[in-house]
Amino acid sequence: MRLPQSSRSSLCFYFLFVIVLVMLPLPQAGAVAQQLTSSPAALRFGTVTIGQTEDQLLALTNNGQTAVTVSGTSATSSEFSISGLSLPKVIPAGQSVVFSVVFAPNAAGWTSGRISFTSDASNKSYSLQVGGAGVTKEAVIASPGSLAFGKVAVGKSATLPLTLTNNEPWKQTINSFQVSGTGYSVSGATAPLTLAPGASVTLQVTFNPQGEGLTGGGVFFSGPALNIPCNGTGTAVGQLSLSPASLNFGSVELGTTATQGSTFTAAGGSVTISSAASSNSQYGVTGVSFPLTINSGQSVSFSVSFAPKTTGKSSAKLTFSSDASGSNIQESLVGNGTNPSITLSWNASTSQVSGYNLYRGTTAGVYSKLNSSLDPGTSYTDTTVTPGTKYYYVATAVDASGRESAYSTPVAVTVP
Repeated sequence: MRLPQSSRSSLCFYFLFVIVLVMLPLPQAGAVAQQLTSSPAALRFGTVTIGQTEDQLLALTNNGQTAVTVSGTSATSSEFSISGLSLPKVIPAGQSVVFSVVFAPNAAGWTSGRISFTSDASNKSYSLQVGGAGVTKEAVIASPGSLAFGKVAVGKSATLPLTLTNNEPWKQTINSFQVSGTGYSVSGATAPLTLAPGASVTLQVTFNPQGEGLTGGGVFFSGPALNIPCNGTGTAVGQLSLSPASLNFGSVELGTTATQGSTFTAAGGSVTISSAASSNSQYGVTGVSFPLTINSGQSVSFSVSFAPKTTGKSSAKLTFSSDASGSNIQESLVGNGTNPSITLSWNASTSQVSGYNLYRGTTAGVYSKLNSSLDPGTSYTDTTVTPGTKYYYVATAVDASGRESAYSTPVAVTVP
């Protein structure tokens, strides 16, 4: 139901006044820098439906040279509470602790207050100004109601869509987009923006972390007084190295596979390798699966395989895609495919002979001579075999008069 005009004007004025008040910097006593501070310095929750809650991240930071112990907290309104902070909490010098501040309105209207932190810091009581409005119905509905970006490498960014829908039977005007939190931005539309009843607009919210660690923030839409909490974690940009940079497989027979080892190493931050691609199907990666995450300072070994399908020299590039600085690294590969061969040897004849003949067949008892001239030695390498074929070999001895002995006992060999 639309409120009477006079009531709406009064409510809007009071609401605007409180928002402006929240945005003002908190007064500090004296000129001494505070040892305990928070980021952000104040929290505004906008409108929240009665019976629901909204969480915003808060980082409490010790700016001093000695550790600080936070011993207690208190809130001036029961609608505001803290989640995820166990007391007492020791914060080392130069460090921060991140937790949530929760707004759970139990009645319609604006509520403002303070949350205080008691500690042994130079400023023994630190206060954070908070404010939010309980409503029975949201004028503008956001989908999703909060944005979680997860882990994003410093120097890179992640973007999530945010859809705003007018939930009232009259127009709603969004006067401005106000972003809080380091590294967050909004695109996709400009303010002021008017939404017809039931109309929607989709914006893009981007998180570009400026440092490591969990960072909270939000996007406040003035007009409907809607706040969308955001959180994301900046991670160190790892460096990925690969050793060796190239592999030479030499000669490898068709029908066989040769493997050589390589090693990934991450430095300066964890690295996730998302995929591996080979420019030649005869080469591949074995021993690991992707995506593969390697922690900083750790190494992972894997194998590179070469399974030639044709004779002759071939080369390839293995490309590994990752979230490391530089994204992709490559390994150069080379190998030579050769026909398979079978090497046979036999005992020398006890009689005086001029040489030997070697015969081959695919059926026992049916043979063809392989050597074009007598072989004076007692070994022979057959390079004309076909993978997957079974061969039978026999040898004969030939004396000086050209007389040839009977076949030796057959030897059966199957080419892999």
